[in-house]
Amino acid sequence: MNDLPQVYRKYDLLFTPSLIPQLRNLRGDEWARLIDYLAPLPETHPDAIAFSVMMINLGGCLPCEMDSYRAQRGCAVCARQTILSFKGNDKQLLKRYEKAQSFVADQQNSDQQQLRRVA
Repeated sequence: MNDLPQVYRKYDLLFTPSLIPQLRNLRGDEWARLIDYLAPLPETHPDAIAFSVMMINLGGCLPCEMDSYRAQRGCAVCARQTILSFKGNDKQLLKRYEKAQSFVADQQNSDQQQLRRVA
C-alpha cells in the first residue's frame, strides 16, 4: 500500500471492526448493548466479522472507490450515516446482524470442510 499517493493512504474502503465503538450512541438500548459486546472483541472474532459484513452490506461498501465522495469523507462518517439513516427499528437491524452471523458461520464451516477434503 506504500505505492499509493499520500492522499489515499488514510482511506478504508470497507467497514472495519475498529469503527464499531463509534456507532454506540446512534440507536436505542438494544443497539448499545450489541456495540458494548462487540467493541472489546478482536477484529478476527466471528461476531466482529459478522458485524462488519452487515455494515458492508448496509452501507454499500463494495462499489466504493477511493476518489468517491463517500470514501473521502471516510468510513467512520459513512458508517454513522448508514446507521442513522436505517429506516427500520433496532430489532430489524439486529436481525440483519444475526443473518450476517449465520453467513459467517456458514463460510467457516464450508472452509473447514474444504480443508478436510484437501488433508
